[in-house]
Amino acid sequence: MIGKFFRKNVARESENEYKQGEIASIFSENLQFFQNIYKDCFDVVFHCFETLEKKQAALIYIQGLSNTQELNENVIKTLMSIPTLSEETYPIIPVSQIIKKKTYSECIESISSGLPILIIDGAPSALSLGLAKQENRSIEEPVGESVIRGPREGFNEVIAINTSLLRRKIRSPQLKMIQMKIGKYSQTTVVLTYIEGLATAPLIEEVKQRLDKIDIDGVLESSYIEEMIEDTPLSPFPQLLATERPDTVVANLLEGRIAILVDGTPFSLIAPVTLFSFLQSSEDYYERYIISTLIRWIRYPFFLVSLLLPSIYIALTTFHQEMIPTDLLISMASAREFVPFPTFFEALLMEVTFEALREAGVRLPKQIGSAVSIVGALVIGQAAVQAGIVSPAMVIVVSITGIASFMIPRYYLGFSIRLLRFPMMILAGTLGILGIILGLCGILIHLCKLRSFGVPYLSTLAPAHADEYKDTLVRAPFWKFNTRPRLTGKYNKFRQSRNQKPKPPKESL
Repeated sequence: MIGKFFRKNVARESENEYKQGEIASIFSENLQFFQNIYKDCFDVVFHCFETLEKKQAALIYIQGLSNTQELNENVIKTLMSIPTLSEETYPIIPVSQIIKKKTYSECIESISSGLPILIIDGAPSALSLGLAKQENRSIEEPVGESVIRGPREGFNEVIAINTSLLRRKIRSPQLKMIQMKIGKYSQTTVVLTYIEGLATAPLIEEVKQRLDKIDIDGVLESSYIEEMIEDTPLSPFPQLLATERPDTVVANLLEGRIAILVDGTPFSLIAPVTLFSFLQSSEDYYERYIISTLIRWIRYPFFLVSLLLPSIYIALTTFHQEMIPTDLLISMASAREFVPFPTFFEALLMEVTFEALREAGVRLPKQIGSAVSIVGALVIGQAAVQAGIVSPAMVIVVSITGIASFMIPRYYLGFSIRLLRFPMMILAGTLGILGIILGLCGILIHLCKLRSFGVPYLSTLAPAHADEYKDTLVRAPFWKFNTRPRLTGKYNKFRQSRNQKPKPPKESL
């Protein structure tokens, strides 16, 4: 016990020294410190050399993260040719970004980010050279959010590229980006972005506080952040919107929301959101408003179908046969004559099989994933019907339910509905229509209580804002979008001048 206590105290003291220590003027002390820190790190390079005036210097960088070609050509050759090296001669080094670092922790942060550190004998500070080398994936169309009409660019894993994509769309200096590091070991860069004057100050402060409270070893994806800052972590419904599309982020920023970008993942987070945020596609705003409204009217009923259709089928065939037309009831009864299982078990078996096929299609390589899921569904469904395990009506119900779930624009809300479908089926199989009503009441009560950074999840319906129905129940034309959403853009209400409706010319052209 004493040994463990002693080792912990030594570790804490060394950690505090590492965080608070300042760069010494003695070259050997600085070099020894960095060599101790990076002991057993073969990829960390210590390039020691002497200047013309016989001063000792060293460049410290990580292979693969720093641009060694420019380091050799622009930095080392320049330093070897300067007769008198001092802080006044640093601007001579042909590097676009040179930042002085006063502490060891700042230097280590730079080295870990791919920025080489230059230490020179007698200098009270080190230099961080902007020569990071980033291997990144090219900008591609997001696979999960493809559109027919609209921008085809999506975020990638490099946060600098992601922030530049936002800057290309919002060229105002009021677009603010606050950078922070989260993760004790990963030191992942997280950027909180918003438009000053649109996002409310309490919202920005609340997000900052929640991010500052995160104390974790590492952040590998934005889902780490999402689970740490959402209002109700045990809810099956997502409370932040994850997207790969820069245009979706920009559209939400213009409505007074905030976005969180995480280095190493193309998925950014948007908050606060409502249920209708997950039922809207970015393409709704690129098609004509009549077409977009019609698509929404189709999408909303099928959203309910994806949740309730198997439950309604179970309840009607098990408890409420009198509600089924006689001809249809006779047809269904004849089809189920040789099925040995009750309707509930039949539906459960088909739903689990369908979910397994869908998951297998996602995990398999793209070339064969879709083929396996489609062929598997057809073959298994046909074989199950011929073997008398399930009825043809059940295959139709499960197929329509699967198609309806694909109509939900956001995968994460669709997954929540797929999860809730099973308890709804259990309630329907035990209590019939009464069980479905009880389940719907429970879901509705939960949605009414749910908040996303203080904004009601059913906002525009509960609480009701009739003037905002133009972007929920319908998609009004752009000349009707005079105001921002009341709960996110209340400090800057108007988004455009009025009387934007186009008018025909008085005379024929």
